[in-house]
Amino acid sequence: MFKTISNSFVPALKWTSVAAVAAVAVISIQANADGHKVGEAHEAAPVSNLAAVVPTNAALVTPRENSAPWTPANGFADLIEDVSPAVVHVATSGFIERRRASQNRRDFRGGPPGLEDFFNDFLGRRGPNNTQPELEEPESESDDQDKQTRPLGIGSGFIISEDGYVVTNHHVIDGADEIVVTLTDGTEYEAEIKGSDPKTDLAVLKLKDASGLAYVPWGDDEQSRVGDWVLAIGNPFGLGGSASTGIISAIGRDINAGPYDDFIQVDAAINRGNSGGPLFNMQGQVIGINSMIYSPSGGSVGIGFSIPASLAKGVITQLQSSGEVERSWIGVSIGPVSKELAELLERPNEEGALISGVMDGSPAAKAGLEARDIVLEFNGERIKEMRNLPKEVAQSKVGKSYSMKVWRDGKTKTIKIKTEPFPSDDQEVAAQDPKEQIEPEMDKLMGAEMVSLTDSNRSRFGIAEGVVGVLVVTVERGGTAAKNNLRPGDVIVQFGSDKNIESPEQVTNVLKAAKKAKQSSIAVLINRRGNPGFLVFKLD
Repeated sequence: MFKTISNSFVPALKWTSVAAVAAVAVISIQANADGHKVGEAHEAAPVSNLAAVVPTNAALVTPRENSAPWTPANGFADLIEDVSPAVVHVATSGFIERRRASQNRRDFRGGPPGLEDFFNDFLGRRGPNNTQPELEEPESESDDQDKQTRPLGIGSGFIISEDGYVVTNHHVIDGADEIVVTLTDGTEYEAEIKGSDPKTDLAVLKLKDASGLAYVPWGDDEQSRVGDWVLAIGNPFGLGGSASTGIISAIGRDINAGPYDDFIQVDAAINRGNSGGPLFNMQGQVIGINSMIYSPSGGSVGIGFSIPASLAKGVITQLQSSGEVERSWIGVSIGPVSKELAELLERPNEEGALISGVMDGSPAAKAGLEARDIVLEFNGERIKEMRNLPKEVAQSKVGKSYSMKVWRDGKTKTIKIKTEPFPSDDQEVAAQDPKEQIEPEMDKLMGAEMVSLTDSNRSRFGIAEGVVGVLVVTVERGGTAAKNNLRPGDVIVQFGSDKNIESPEQVTNVLKAAKKAKQSSIAVLINRRGNPGFLVFKLD
């Protein structure tokens, strides 16, 4: 049966089949900061190098004796020959519904410019000649006939232990009922999902009845530099094992795919089917997991992204040992520190993560963190920019106390905080209802109608119970509020020096005082559609 499943991917070379395979390559990608630094023991599962957990006589891929160094001048043949046995082809099959064309259309929104066409191609909305593909229609209204088992996707992976543990992407195996892993020599193994983590797009498979397999070690991507040569091996377009080389184009790339973005960008050709495959350094060590590409056309244009090994190893270790990933949580919303906000908050530079919200009952609330605090350090690690904080928190141990340095009211303050497990569901935060205000009145100085929050206007504007502040109902064209990009439905949480806004009068009083003091701008914290953030509110 598994031979049949594997062979069924030959037709996947057709555009419409392959397109549906790798769509999730970009959809489910998140940067992966749940790992730990190379060389540090992961306290939840103390394994710092996965190669170290297997017997010493395992088939670890190592450089051949007396061989020339793996350099471009000497060619890549020896390197490819040595590591290829540990790179695998992953084929999946699942029970899916056949959909009508109108049900099949999906749109991608919110990604970096240039990705929309890439998504359209992957989602089967265009064929090789830019035409709409024909979709299967059910022959009857029967639910049984509207469903069928068929190949879902193809991808790549690599073996990390002699007994058959395989690393790949979550999106490669997501929704699969059957998985067949094929080695370079054609040997097929039935595989089961040991653990999968959609937040980091990583998964671990276990090959059944496997032993004595060749496997590859992890490398230290933190020692890599822009310009270093790299090798990518995978299964592009279902063609089988293929290798491509290039250099590292960027390190720590943030592509706005998630809170943990820290990709290695490479110019080695990475295409559909390469997802989950390894990125090697010239020592034959895995320094990344190839996950996605940027392309207006769906093909490689020399911009590929790999999950760094240093960030993935902690996730893989936990998935391998327990099948789950436990993450630390402190319960804050954060934003970047702009130049103008730094000046308003008396910071000499733009480093740090600006706290825009603290959840009631969270570790941050218990530790005394406040909105307007700028986090400068966490557990001794410098927070240079906003995205560094989620990374450091994610790789910390649950239930342990850590030291944080924050900037508050022009001074540095040290705070102790104890992390907690990341909540499975959003916590509901209760708030006292302010007194009802029947009709809003236009504040001429502000140029907006503002009211205290009530049950009725919370329902009208979709504002959660945990949000406390003053609601902006309407905005006068050309007024101060409009010039500062305030919108109906925004909730003013903090306004200048007043950190606890509960009534429109507080906003007016702060505004009058700021104008009297001839201030040019003030920092304002708003909550827009559930997302808190600071803005620089200009008064001229």
